[in-house]
Amino acid sequence: MPVDEVTKPPMTAATHRAAFFRQSGWLMIASISGGLFMWVVHFLAKAIPAREYGLFGTLLAVAMCIPTMPLQMVMTQQTARALATNREGELAGMIRSIWLGVSFLWLTGAVVVLVFQGVILQRWEISNPMALWITLLVVLFSLWAPLFQGVLQGAQNFFWLGWSMMLNGVGRIFVAACFVLLLGAYSTGMMTGVLLGLVVAAVIAIWQTRSLWLAPPKSFDWSSLLRQVVPLMLGFGAFQFLFTADTMFVRAYFTADETGFYVSAGTMSRALMWLVGPLAAVMFPRIVHSAAKAEKTDLMGLVLGGTAIMAIGGAVVLSLLGPWVVRLVYNQSYVQVAAAVLPWYAGAMIPLALANVLINNLLARSSFKIVPVLCVLAVAYAFALTHFHGTLVMVLKTMGVFNLILLATCALFTWGGKTKAAEQPGA
Repeated sequence: MPVDEVTKPPMTAATHRAAFFRQSGWLMIASISGGLFMWVVHFLAKAIPAREYGLFGTLLAVAMCIPTMPLQMVMTQQTARALATNREGELAGMIRSIWLGVSFLWLTGAVVVLVFQGVILQRWEISNPMALWITLLVVLFSLWAPLFQGVLQGAQNFFWLGWSMMLNGVGRIFVAACFVLLLGAYSTGMMTGVLLGLVVAAVIAIWQTRSLWLAPPKSFDWSSLLRQVVPLMLGFGAFQFLFTADTMFVRAYFTADETGFYVSAGTMSRALMWLVGPLAAVMFPRIVHSAAKAEKTDLMGLVLGGTAIMAIGGAVVLSLLGPWVVRLVYNQSYVQVAAAVLPWYAGAMIPLALANVLINNLLARSSFKIVPVLCVLAVAYAFALTHFHGTLVMVLKTMGVFNLILLATCALFTWGGKTKAAEQPGA
């Protein structure tokens, strides 16, 4: 599995499908295992006050809103294209430049945050400044890990990509449990666990891609790169905002305890993406590779069907068993609110999961016409959340409506219009 699929001889359609299911199956195991370890961290909610758990959820949402998904997909696309066209030297120079660039951006942002530290601590009711400082380091490794995981994904080295994902979760729960149960560190301890998990994930990805970024670098066309990178960053960034922004708005408009209850439901509902995400993750570099060589593929339809079945089934199971899981993981005080919002949350994830497949397909083919629409939709979603937040259920109804609009928009750009045959040969 760690062998780079790009270097293999041409395969038949049946062999392609077998390799796809083998690789996506491994990534699914890794994603679910890593996700479960990350989810087990939330068992610690029983050992800390609800407001501390709500703060942990908010700090975690800050890290989740960092454009990790766009960064990883940019590196996936550029790596897959470079390997498909034998431009390894340009790829090495690109990786180093982007690594340096995101590190400088983080340093600039960290200075700004520390300058306004007092305002942030007061606004978010953070009693221990260490939680904010650790969150800054979490943000740094939230940039480094997906950068090199994207290189792994683009090289179709799914074996080590899976291990990077799994050990992220293992490190998170081990350290968080030690800090919370032994040292009573609460949200600060849980964020420390998040940090160590990301460090492990980043180190694995950096080491396993060293042959690519340590290769003799060659100059590359910055303008051509930006024409690819900017729409990818904006498109996947808009999707990530639609996926993660609700928690920060809830923190702004609801009490700390209510935020904790909401985070508990959101944690379980977003687990649906752990289940279906690996299908799109394996699909993306394969479609990039096929598009670079002008090859046709029917992979998107296969992935869309599998995603629909698993997402709908998972949402139904979660809605039925969710109240029992809430009682198992959290204190009794969580049950009423979390159980009430859980079906709405799980239902809102279904169109989002399906839209994720279509967005991956479009952007893998460099079909960027949808990107401005995605950006407008993200802005409209933020505006809507500032007006429709009377109850937690209203927040989720707003999310569900915008996810349905997102899915309809993606479907229109995938199958509608006169350029369908030219732009979507495999759709």
